[in-house]
Order: sequence, then structure tokens, then C-alpha cells
Amino acid sequence: MTDIIKHECGIAMIRLLKPLDYYYKKYGTWQYGLDKLYLLMEKQHNRGQEGAGLGAVKLEAAPGNEFIFRERALGSGAISEIFGKVHDAFKDFTPQQLQDIEFVKRSVPFASELFIGHLRYSTTGKSGLTYVHPLLRRNNWASRSLALAGNFNMTNVDEMFEQLISEGQHPRDYADTFVMLESLGHYLDREVQYQYDKIEKSDLNGQQVSHRIEEKLDIPFLLKRASKLWDGGYALCG
Repeated sequence: MTDIIKHECGIAMIRLLKPLDYYYKKYGTWQYGLDKLYLLMEKQHNRGQEGAGLGAVKLEAAPGNEFIFRERALGSGAISEIFGKVHDAFKDFTPQQLQDIEFVKRSVPFASELFIGHLRYSTTGKSGLTYVHPLLRRNNWASRSLALAGNFNMTNVDEMFEQLISEGQHPRDYADTFVMLESLGHYLDREVQYQYDKIEKSDLNGQQVSHRIEEKLDIPFLLKRASKLWDGGYALCG
């Protein structure tokens, strides 16, 4: 090991294994996951010298409702700032609405089952809010959407960039962060299309097809395919 050991980006992830009403009944709050994410990020506060971000995904969102949320901020006080913005959003609802779990799950932002956090401590590359994770890749097909946070330093960005171009893509940025996102997105699109081609001729309707695709996605397989070209050190969550 030749690299100097130093502070680098921090990441955190929470995946609730039970519905929000379980936590409301047991702990008196549906914000259990959000509170745990805050603690995980505060324990890594020293890594967030440049900025911090958090993302949340509603896993059971109905069509017509947003299912991915994000807040990011710059500065050493970014953790408090982003969580402050999240809690400010809750003020748009009445106490009665915030006690109605079905309403909360349907309408309240960041009332989610999956959370990821990122503490930015850039050691190489570019700086600024654009490079604070989570990075998002939105799509009307929920199964094609991505939220990614990581701590990595890719050593072959040129090769990865050229690979994306050779596949017909038009990357919008040259930074390893965005190249990594689009690399994963490419193989996710291919896996979704593969599953769609298998399922579309069944008797299922459109929404049922979408849910079946989400159930059948082989995440380990697409990660193995995408990561074949990765060279460097990385830790990812999403």
C-alpha cells in the first residue's frame, strides 16, 4: 500500500426492512430511518469538509407521485443544513396529516424506506455542489432510475469514457463520478430491456410488467458486468 492514509469521502445507507407504520407504532415516529441516517453521517462529520448530501427513495410510490428525493449543500455545516431543509419541508403539512401514515407514505417527501448519505471530501478532481452525491439518473421507468453515492478514485477514467462513447452514449461530464453513474446506468438499461423483452408478451398489464421487472432485476449480475472495466479504489451504495 503506497498511498498516504488520509480523510476521504464518507457514505452511509439505511434500508428499512419493515413498512413505515411499523416504526410509527413501535417508536412513535415514521422518521426512524431518517434519524438513523443523520447519526451515521454525524459520526463521519470530519469527512464532510466540502459538503454533504442525502437521498431518499420511496419503494412503494404510486404513479403520479415523486419517488426519489435529494438535498445537497456545501460547507462544513452541510449536514445540519440538508437535514434542516428536509424538516422544513414537513412544515408544509398539518399535524393531522403527519400522523396519517398512508398520507405520509403517499405525499410527504423523504418519508421513505431507503436512504443514502454522502460526505464530500475531495482529494482529486473537481469541486462544487454538482460533485456532491447522491448523483441521480431519473427515468419514468422506476427500474431504470439510479441514485448513487460513493467514495472512489478511478484510475482509468479515459478508458471508461471511451467505452461509453463506443456504445453510442454522449456523456455530459468527464469526471469519474459521472462516468461511473453512466456506466452503471448503461448496464441497468440493458438488464431492464432484457427482462422487458421476456415479460412483455405475458398477460400482465403495464404496471404489472414494471413491478415484475423490478422483482426480476439481477443486480449482482449487472454490477459484475459494469465493474469489469473499473480500475481504482471504490466503495459505492445506491
